[in-house]
Amino acid sequence: MNQARVAGYEVVSRQDFSDVTFLLEVQHPQLARAARPGQFVIVMASEHGERIPLTIADYDRERGTVTLVIQAVGKTTREMQRDCRVGTRLVALVGPMGVPSHIGKARKVLCVGGGLGVAPVYPQARGYKESGAYVIGILGFRNRDLMFWEDKFRATCDELIVCTDDGSAGIKGLVTEGIRLAISKHRDIDECVAIGPPVMMKGCAEATRSSGIRTIVSLNPVMVDGTGMCGGCRVKVGETVKFACVDGPDFDGHLVDFDDLMFRLQRYRATELAATERFNENCRMRSLTGQPVVAE
Repeated sequence: MNQARVAGYEVVSRQDFSDVTFLLEVQHPQLARAARPGQFVIVMASEHGERIPLTIADYDRERGTVTLVIQAVGKTTREMQRDCRVGTRLVALVGPMGVPSHIGKARKVLCVGGGLGVAPVYPQARGYKESGAYVIGILGFRNRDLMFWEDKFRATCDELIVCTDDGSAGIKGLVTEGIRLAISKHRDIDECVAIGPPVMMKGCAEATRSSGIRTIVSLNPVMVDGTGMCGGCRVKVGETVKFACVDGPDFDGHLVDFDDLMFRLQRYRATELAATERFNENCRMRSLTGQPVVAE
């Protein structure tokens, strides 16, 4: 019998970056050995929980751990924020999934992360640096209080540009301002990797289009099984339909139909909001009675 499957996968460290963003480092030696930049995992926090895809934010082959950075925005991620503590275990952690990012022979690269996308772009920045590239990191946050991993990026990148919406740290503006600043200083940028909300990645692709800089984005459509069987993660790339879980998640940002992607992401918003409202109500009942409440 597979003891790891029975026992689950232990959370060995946790860090909270803000009231909604938190990090889990999970023990999984086989996954840590196999993981590559750009890949993701399917996680089940509890036996009857939802399967959710999460991009691998970091991995440590010596420690045998993988790192996930999670934003508590819906029912399942809020449950994980509440319940996943050091010493608890994830019931399932499947991966690595997806096609690893192609770390080629680019000489100068932009690695752009916006919000939660800062975490998954880190392995790519490190991978490019290890390949000998000159790496310019561009990180975007709403404000200084939401910043995380600045030290990790400064240790990896040759240059780092921090952008905040309110100007409380770095330069004031979106990551596209950082891209324009980098392009104005460096006329020999070969590639750009951008990870974040779809509207941010769309902006990044437009910011690099006129300069002809190859731009790769990591897509986050609705995903169920992670094997290409359900078809939920289909995306339009140029004139073809791709499946993010098996063909991606990395795609040419200049060819992605971002409007279609954003439309598809909205289709289950009402269901997601209803599930979150039930979860919030159950939490309120639990705080009043001291007993867990089973959602219908």
